[in-house]
Amino acid sequence: MVVAQAAAVVTLTPVVAAAAPSVSPRPSSSRGAPGTLGGLGRRRRHRRSTGGRRGLVIVDAFGGTYEDGFGDVELEIMNYFTYKATKTVLYQLYEMNPPAYTWLYNYLVVNDAKEGVHFLRALTKERQDLAERVMITRLHLYGRWIKKCDHAKMYERISNENLELLRERLIETVVWPTDDTNASGKQD
Repeated sequence: MVVAQAAAVVTLTPVVAAAAPSVSPRPSSSRGAPGTLGGLGRRRRHRRSTGGRRGLVIVDAFGGTYEDGFGDVELEIMNYFTYKATKTVLYQLYEMNPPAYTWLYNYLVVNDAKEGVHFLRALTKERQDLAERVMITRLHLYGRWIKKCDHAKMYERISNENLELLRERLIETVVWPTDDTNASGKQD
């Protein structure tokens, strides 16, 4: 089934007949679309002309500060649950309503479900019944996630992953002595 999903992800042509549902009609990329940073939907800031001088550009709080809120994280979570709910509804429609599945699949080829509120606003104008179904499913999935999410375990996973990444980097950067070095120092 994973192979069928991967094959369906690569094709971007609209579906004429109902086919096996794919995870996403758009290929996923960690880089995001041109003009975005890491697929997060933020536009690049173009540097203003400084009379031919090129140098360092100081950006205030580029990485954020501890005082900042987590609105961006909340937005990403909302967008992800919109995507996950849309995928769930797509699977349901594949089983129960092939014409609606085909319509939603073709709609997803053109519109990105990871855009959250913009996606739902546009979907509501096209097919309010499907938009309401996605909204209800999104709320239900979030409720299930809240009940299952163990925040202490998540903190531990992040901490362990950070430690493992730093350990890997340390192993990569350490210069280990070779046998030739030890052998040349012990010659009698």
